[in-house]
Amino acid sequence: MHLQQAVFVVLAIGTSLVCDALGSISYTRSVRFDWGHTKVRGVNIGGWLIVEPFITPGIFDKHSTAEHYVVDEWTLCEQLGKQDCYNVLKAHWDSFVSINDFRKIASAGFNVVRIPVGYWSYLDLGAPYTAGAAPYVDKAVEWARETGLKVIIDLHGAPGSQNGFDHSGQQLATPGWGKGETVNQTYQVLQILEDKYAKREMQSVVIGIQILNEPFLNKLNTTLLKSFYATSYTQLRQTSDTPLLIHDGFRPPTWLNNFLTKPSDHSFSVIVDHHEYQIFDPSLVALSPAAHLQQICTSAPVYSRSSDKWTIVGEWSGAMTDCAKYVNGFMAGNRYEGSWEGSWRVGSCAGLSGEVGGWSEEWKDDVRRYVEGQMDAFERGTDGWIFWNFKTEGSAGEWDLFQLLNEGVFPQPLDDRKFERVCG
Repeated sequence: MHLQQAVFVVLAIGTSLVCDALGSISYTRSVRFDWGHTKVRGVNIGGWLIVEPFITPGIFDKHSTAEHYVVDEWTLCEQLGKQDCYNVLKAHWDSFVSINDFRKIASAGFNVVRIPVGYWSYLDLGAPYTAGAAPYVDKAVEWARETGLKVIIDLHGAPGSQNGFDHSGQQLATPGWGKGETVNQTYQVLQILEDKYAKREMQSVVIGIQILNEPFLNKLNTTLLKSFYATSYTQLRQTSDTPLLIHDGFRPPTWLNNFLTKPSDHSFSVIVDHHEYQIFDPSLVALSPAAHLQQICTSAPVYSRSSDKWTIVGEWSGAMTDCAKYVNGFMAGNRYEGSWEGSWRVGSCAGLSGEVGGWSEEWKDDVRRYVEGQMDAFERGTDGWIFWNFKTEGSAGEWDLFQLLNEGVFPQPLDDRKFERVCG
């Protein structure tokens, strides 16, 4: 999940509708998913193989002390040591996700799960992390096969951290990715993932490899990132024609136009991923529910017309505030109540987050309108969407698909609409 910095203003969003030129290309990919024609309707399996404070706050509360805050997976393992960290994480890996979750996702009409992974599960670079999560990716792929879901493997945490956010595994003021050997190390990790999940026998289930989640271009070199994308594409094509997903870096997608689009080498099998959140800026959390709906409509033309590639909105949520506990980081404040540096008080968070069952009917309706409006805009203007997240420990209901489904806040079936379409 995309957590910090005012750059998240929606003006910078970027995903797109498949352009006519791409639609006219006749080429059959080996993966069992009709990219460009079948809409992605997915959900992220976040907070599992990379832990996040707002998804499982209990882990972070339990192992933090007054002298040492555990803010990410790096500091968790630094605090506990490799063996004790492994013991804590293994208990989490074993209990947080099961095949029953995949069954619930499939029965609700979803067709894709996106699985975030950290580099340290595949490559030991001497960091405090403990290994052991990799076999759970194998389990997830088999659960998907059994339940009829498709999988996108997402490198969520790269060596050095590509964004400095806690969900990359290491919270930093400045990303370390791009320095020293980190880019070459990322190629090594991707090669391991591709050798395993892009091979032909996996293509009936794994329909894409996302090579880098949320590179924060405000603090990274754009030329370096573009070169990394191109080299990663070439590397993946040595294994198979499995589609490659690249993130827009929180910039309008036009910066990636005329790049990796040559039909002669099938490089049109590249999907741009955009993440859409309206809460990581003080001016955005100050919007009323009606204004959040209007923001969906105002933003839609940006991501529906400007890119020359297939695109998806690979992360979004039902959140109109940043009130969820630790959504801005462990023990961090929030913009809505003005406890985040540089923000101002909009109001009280009471009743705007927490368990969905405790919300007022009015707030449930407001969130459902927002969810429906986003779904409509994404399906009209892109090749689909992937909700963040499938579940939490309970304190972040607007991010918790299962709670939203159980309380009638997320549409069932997915095409059902309780309210009129907001963008015409």
